[in-house]
Amino acid sequence: MSSKPSTNNGQHPHVIVIGGGPGGSTVSTLIAQKGYRVELFEREHFPRFHIGESLIPETYWVLKRLNMLDKMKASPFVKKHSVQFINQHGKLSEPFYFADHKPHESSQTWQVIRSEFDLMLLNNAREHGVQVHEGVRVLEVLFEGDRAVGVRLQEENGTEREVRADVVVDASGQSSMIMSRFGLREWDPELKKAALWTYWEGAERGTGKDEGATLVIQTEGKKGWFWYIPQHNNSISVGVVADYDYLFKNRGDKDHEAIYFEEVERCPGVKQRIAGAKRVEPFRAAKDYTYRSKRSSGDGWVLVGDAFGFLDPLYSSGVLLALKSGSMAADAVVEGLQKGDTSAAQLGKWEPEFTKGMDRMRQLVVAYYDGMSFGRFVKRYPHFKGLLTDLLIGDLFKDDVDEVVEPMRVIRAEMDAAAQAKAD
Repeated sequence: MSSKPSTNNGQHPHVIVIGGGPGGSTVSTLIAQKGYRVELFEREHFPRFHIGESLIPETYWVLKRLNMLDKMKASPFVKKHSVQFINQHGKLSEPFYFADHKPHESSQTWQVIRSEFDLMLLNNAREHGVQVHEGVRVLEVLFEGDRAVGVRLQEENGTEREVRADVVVDASGQSSMIMSRFGLREWDPELKKAALWTYWEGAERGTGKDEGATLVIQTEGKKGWFWYIPQHNNSISVGVVADYDYLFKNRGDKDHEAIYFEEVERCPGVKQRIAGAKRVEPFRAAKDYTYRSKRSSGDGWVLVGDAFGFLDPLYSSGVLLALKSGSMAADAVVEGLQKGDTSAAQLGKWEPEFTKGMDRMRQLVVAYYDGMSFGRFVKRYPHFKGLLTDLLIGDLFKDDVDEVVEPMRVIRAEMDAAAQAKAD
């Protein structure tokens, strides 16, 4: 199969993007910045609800490329300076203040309400020349042989039409049209988690530098953890994450509210913080969310954001990985259009580096779920605190952070041996 795209006659876009979330907005904006015609199709009308509200510092660099920094600084979003861990007994370990490690303005990030943040990104794409269509369903990606050549759409009035392009970017989220079409989804064998969350008004908040801290709060017996994310509308996003079977199976009461409060009772660090608060949103749940595509691209198509994969809410890497995959894929698409090469190899050339970074964050996630204490890790290996903080801020795409992987394995092995000895 030739790697050459069809000849663009000027009547159709160079690139079609399916989905207007952070990944889709990022890839479309960066391609449009280079002068290419981009059309983005989003089935919903923004603003719309989405989970994944805590940014980590490394999002700064993609936001800078998107010309979003001034908008973020002018926004009402709560400023975030750290991530803080609270153990199952309610004890706070030494906070990870990002600026202590990296004294740069990138070390201050934000807690966002995604309906507002995603709309800002989508409007930013419009400002950069992306033709954005909301309320339009992409019914299928069109192929000629193995090559993606466009999409078939349905307008809100029911009218169907086809649009052709040299490249189709699937940023359609966890339902990923192309991933589903080719059976590319691979579930993570270890991370079979679920989440249950709601929002509280008037819950306890930090002050000063700690006002916007993300709290990661363990439940008793280390069965799960709560996220605790302060937002600018006086609400706090509070959700519990645990193994799916533990959270939703073998419960006397399957009601989400009942399960949530059972876990609150098992988490002193959360119970005291929401004691005088008022719940202001319904309970929401998510499950089966850790997966990855077997490949990121094919001739004429590429996957970005959740359409390629999602890791875990721990450490708040979701938006970073969406922005980073969108930016890396955009560079590959632009280079491909410049060379007249929109083959799978060209459009997916960013994948090895990206998955290496994703795997590093996964190591950190698995270590936490295995019960590794980061406080204990830092006490034992104080010289690695900087590299551990690199991982926590999302600086995943450099080889030197791999130095912390082996010490983490050692501690986990020691914990496993101690647990086995106790069982014997």
